[in-house]
Amino acid sequence: MGAFFVLPLALSACGGDGGVPGNAVVKIGPDTIKTTAFDHWFKIAATSQAQQGGATAAVTLPDPPSYAKCIAQKKKTAAKPAKGQPNPTDATYKAQCEQEYTTLRDQVMQFLISSAWIEGESADRGVKISDTDVKKDFDKQRQQSFPKDKDYEAFLKSSGYVQEDLLYRVKVQDLSNKLRTKILEGTDKVSPAQISNYYNKNKSKFAVPEKRDIRIVLTKTEGQAKKAKAALASGQSWKQVASKYSIDQGTRDTGGLMSGVAKGQQEKALDTATFSAKKGAVGGPIKSQFGYYVFEVEKITPGTQQSEKESSASIKQLLVSQQQQTKLDAFVKDFQKKWKGRTECAKSYATTDCKNAPKPKASTAAPSNTATTGTPTTGADSSGGSTTDK
Repeated sequence: MGAFFVLPLALSACGGDGGVPGNAVVKIGPDTIKTTAFDHWFKIAATSQAQQGGATAAVTLPDPPSYAKCIAQKKKTAAKPAKGQPNPTDATYKAQCEQEYTTLRDQVMQFLISSAWIEGESADRGVKISDTDVKKDFDKQRQQSFPKDKDYEAFLKSSGYVQEDLLYRVKVQDLSNKLRTKILEGTDKVSPAQISNYYNKNKSKFAVPEKRDIRIVLTKTEGQAKKAKAALASGQSWKQVASKYSIDQGTRDTGGLMSGVAKGQQEKALDTATFSAKKGAVGGPIKSQFGYYVFEVEKITPGTQQSEKESSASIKQLLVSQQQQTKLDAFVKDFQKKWKGRTECAKSYATTDCKNAPKPKASTAAPSNTATTGTPTTGADSSGGSTTDK
């Protein structure tokens, strides 16, 4: 299913201003997400990850703190070591299990938290979505992903999802989209003065420079260059002369031709000479760091300048994009500060999104969805989905 189906989230009010209750993994404002909800989501996340790796059998979950079941399963399925190599120890397997658990735990927690943040921000801003609209969107996406009912039922059975999970995922995504629209209200307006100002400061971006087709012969010595020039004056073709005298591997077999050269693309000595020369006149020899050049400008294509009127549509699109990014960047900064300040996690479940987040180590976990996308999202593909306790 890819990113289409992820997790639903329902918060339960715990009342009071104390810390995280013993039966919860996180407290966001007055609401909590219970451990039973986390466990369900964790199982689906592990199942999803295992299926992506090609597993078809029942998943053995990493089981802290001893990881006994996980260790036993790894021993059972481990490949036989190469000849002369020792079998992995229990400590090695335990380290693998612990890493797997930590990765999955962080993914699930980050999604649980970001989903709650999106719902909370939507409520604060008066952003709503009706159940009817959610169902309509869900039906459309389900039909695209599973045209046959039997395939959809098989997906639910293998993944552990229930339909309420999937409806919730659509709801959160729709809320996220509506939030983005609300945040960006007014950013699609650009005045003529803004367009003129940008055009006048960036005229070169709307210009096509003059280009020239040039023929060259590059030689090691000035004497050879003079011989090449004399040969051209005697009526020999550029193809003949370049083949005989030029040491430039890129052009000697094409009559010394360099097509569509803009000013500044060649070494300075050649560039200065060819862009000050008249069309059709053989010039040189000129000394350069590579040797001596004889040249002729064969064709001149004049440069063009796009007018402000011709450029206005693309300038407006660019300015709108800049305004929107600025608005989104400011929103994300405030959004994360606001909701992280309200988010307290149980110690063994703390991630970077918690105000009591552990201090970063040398190798840190991937940033949460809201930090990487610029706007709140619901993506946590490996997390699976479930309902939560109320």
